[in-house]
Amino acid sequence: MKRFIAVAGNIGAGKSSLVEFLQKRYGFDPVYEPFTTNPYLDDFYKDMKSWAFQSQLYFLTHKFRLHLTLGDRPETVVLDRTIYEDAEIFATNLARGRLMTKRDYGLYMELYETMKGALRAPDLMIYLRCSTKAIRKRIAKRGRASEQEIPVSYLRRLNKLYEGWVERYDASPVLIWDSERLDYLTDWVDRDEFRQKLQRFL
Repeated sequence: MKRFIAVAGNIGAGKSSLVEFLQKRYGFDPVYEPFTTNPYLDDFYKDMKSWAFQSQLYFLTHKFRLHLTLGDRPETVVLDRTIYEDAEIFATNLARGRLMTKRDYGLYMELYETMKGALRAPDLMIYLRCSTKAIRKRIAKRGRASEQEIPVSYLRRLNKLYEGWVERYDASPVLIWDSERLDYLTDWVDRDEFRQKLQRFL
């Protein structure tokens, strides 16, 4: 594997679109988040308190497996959402909102810290910054049934946790991109700016 690039950001911030763009533009090997295979996800969005621990444990386990296999890939890898976000943002948010018990959260974080020590850090973290209002519009537009009932307050708390997390994240260089106002897909000026920023790391 040449490089390991991770793409971080809230639900609907544009992670999958960026991973697809990097694949087509640079030939990077894409690795997408396994949200469609999580058997607890629909139940979680309907009843977060009952299914928070199971849903997050599924994501943690499968994300750990993904991270472990990245070293077997010969090309530069671009990963859609990291294991760091699963634990330090999503699980933490559930625990703070009392949707995950202290006992379950403690066990979850102990497992996460053990896993994290065995993983290679990204060579570059791309963080997509996007407002809650814009995220809500994108979620409605893409129409995933399981996401339509997500409370705005939930997305707002995630955004706050993301901003705090990216400030203290120091495992690799970070490229912060305003995915709400800057459009690398259709605007040539924005695309050139993104290319220049990315090139500094590559």
